[in-house]
Amino acid sequence: MHKIAYIAVILVFSVVAFADIIDDVRCQEIAFSQSVESRDTEEFKSFLDTDARFVGSTVTRGPEEIVAAWQPFFADDGPVIKWRPKFVEVLEEGTLALTRGPYRMIAEDSEGNRVENWGTFNSVWRKNADGDWRVVFDAGNSASAAPDEETQSLLDSENDC
Repeated sequence: MHKIAYIAVILVFSVVAFADIIDDVRCQEIAFSQSVESRDTEEFKSFLDTDARFVGSTVTRGPEEIVAAWQPFFADDGPVIKWRPKFVEVLEEGTLALTRGPYRMIAEDSEGNRVENWGTFNSVWRKNADGDWRVVFDAGNSASAAPDEETQSLLDSENDC
């Protein structure tokens, strides 16, 4: 009987520890977005793995290239982008994770009109030897329309990290 109780305790602690890892990755993704929301280039760069790749219409490699490509988002009059994870999946080993969710970008067109674009981002995170999670791959795609209200509400929800 003691053996069954011991196994049950181990399983409960394992599930709780894994939930903590998922929450850590979720909070990293939110902080990553907040670095761009606050237009903090150095903070943004701190989330990038030295091997990072951002994949779009081209591939941008390494923190320096990625930061240079994202410079419009750090300009005071640049577009505003915000994203939040809807899904967080972590491999059982606990060192590789995927986050996916909506993003909203607000910019001005050539006539000064506000233009809102929605899409979905995907980030792959790796836990490095120093214990920090960093983005190794990032990609996104634009949506033809705004997502449903539940998905949009992720961007307006309180940050509980």
